[in-house]
Amino acid sequence: MKTGRKFYLDRANGKLMGVCAGIGNYFNVDATFVRIGVVVVTLLGAFPWTLIAYAAAAYMAKPKPLGFDEYEAAKPLRRSSREVRETMRDIDRRMAEVERHVTSADSRLAREIEELR
Repeated sequence: MKTGRKFYLDRANGKLMGVCAGIGNYFNVDATFVRIGVVVVTLLGAFPWTLIAYAAAAYMAKPKPLGFDEYEAAKPLRRSSREVRETMRDIDRRMAEVERHVTSADSRLAREIEELR
């Protein structure tokens, strides 16, 4: 079963060869958590094996292609003109409510200002 995702080294966001950053990108997790996990596993007794696995991943994995994030994230936003009109109508309605609240004479802020005079 193929998921369509591939593991790439992320040298731009990596600290040492980009392996942990690549693992974080692959599993959609912050690379800091992956780094902490690798250190904890190493300290809990898997000392030589984590370093060997890290070096093997750094040697065998390909670096992330340039512009990879922009290509993956840039999916066209398909919205109908009706959806855009409804969104704008809702924004206009909310802005009118804010304006009415701010400019009304009996607002709480206006009363507080009058009390301070």
